[in-house]
Amino acid sequence: MKKPEMILFDYGHTLLYEPDFDARRCEEAVLPYIIENPQQVTAEQIFVHTQKLFEEFGKYRKQGIEIHEWQFMRLAYEYLGIKFSIPYDELEEIEWNAASKGAVMPGVPEMLDYLKKNKIRSAVISNIGWSGKALTKRISRLLPENSFEFIIASSEYAIRKPNKMIFEIALRKAGLSADQVWYCGDRIAADVKGSHNAGIFPVYYTGSTPEEKNSFVSQENDKEINFDYLHISDWNELIKALKQCTE
Repeated sequence: MKKPEMILFDYGHTLLYEPDFDARRCEEAVLPYIIENPQQVTAEQIFVHTQKLFEEFGKYRKQGIEIHEWQFMRLAYEYLGIKFSIPYDELEEIEWNAASKGAVMPGVPEMLDYLKKNKIRSAVISNIGWSGKALTKRISRLLPENSFEFIIASSEYAIRKPNKMIFEIALRKAGLSADQVWYCGDRIAADVKGSHNAGIFPVYYTGSTPEEKNSFVSQENDKEINFDYLHISDWNELIKALKQCTE
């Protein structure tokens, strides 16, 4: 294999993960910031309302359409007549941190340090409803030594992986051709097939979190993949593969 100029990464269960995620805590956390609540709805009632909406929007996400978190919050809360003392970007961060503070997948800091020392550029493409601002802030907090040149959140572009346009946008941002780039992610359709269809070499990552205690088993079958790709279960394997690459 040829050494890549850049490696693009997925976010969830690839670079970071969200232990003990609980959406109910989102609504509990924002109660102190409500200044108008004409129906006197409780945190539990707000949660039921937002979950129904999220399920409704799920069908659009399956079609490859992304909904931005600020749009979602505006629709959900204003429908109930709820107003807040702070803007939605601040509210979003409070909600996300309440649901889960986030954590780093094992071996990621060491792997990113290897890329930096070996002058392999890096960036992120994530299918995520949270805003790009919130995603960038979370990644910077948990991976403060990262050298990501850009972080693409699907929420900012209205489309989701595997739509190849989102990969091609990354290539344009990087100023590179597809054959100079690898993409690492934990989903076959979105990450492996999506990057391959954009001409990027895919890396299928199936590592486990500390909570999974090395018992993580991917629910996807990679036997259906009929093109070249790299399958790794920890980030040391990526480092080994890069060391074997030709210049």
